[in-house]
Amino acid sequence: MTQKIRVLLVDDHVLFRSGVKALLQRHDDEFDVVDEAADGLEGIKRARSLRPDVILLDLHMPGVNGLEAAKVIAEEIPGARVLMLTVSEDAEDLMDALRAGASGYLLKNIEMDALLDAVRRAARGDSVMSPQMTAKLIQGVREQPRTASQVVERDRFSPRERDILACLAQGSSNKEIARELDLAESTVKIHVQNIFKKLGMTSRVQVALYAVEHGYGRS
Repeated sequence: MTQKIRVLLVDDHVLFRSGVKALLQRHDDEFDVVDEAADGLEGIKRARSLRPDVILLDLHMPGVNGLEAAKVIAEEIPGARVLMLTVSEDAEDLMDALRAGASGYLLKNIEMDALLDAVRRAARGDSVMSPQMTAKLIQGVREQPRTASQVVERDRFSPRERDILACLAQGSSNKEIARELDLAESTVKIHVQNIFKKLGMTSRVQVALYAVEHGYGRS
């Protein structure tokens, strides 16, 4: 029997939280909603005690907000994947969330099936982002001049690794990268592991953020 994905919900809007819980419980063969919390501090406490696989975390909450909670959770419970679930389409909020350690950034107008798939992907270790936020992230990078240090930094990677970094900047999974670059998924996995080792990073979202900030998301 496949192990269920254990999910913690953290959102100060009871109605929204209840709706997401009901959605996940309709698929109780895959998901187990272990608990819910109404603010960041309570979310941190529940995360510490329950060690969920995925935490759906609102960004703007009274008291301890989502960014502060994400930082603590990323430091103390690195095995938990934090997905920001918010109404904010602000690019700075997105960047701050990724820097805080979030594994993804989703807008609350997301389709139900897309939300379920995002939770599945996060549990597998993928970075997940709403398409419109990916576009904002990439556009922001395109508008920034490339620095000399960014150009030198590119010499660290082989041409194939640079191709894969460009895909990671888009939030692509190994399977999607393999399809786009016409490679075996096992080959992509090896390249991704090499990139992680070169950067001294362990999170796909950290690598994706690095790739974006260093110009690999450019067309």
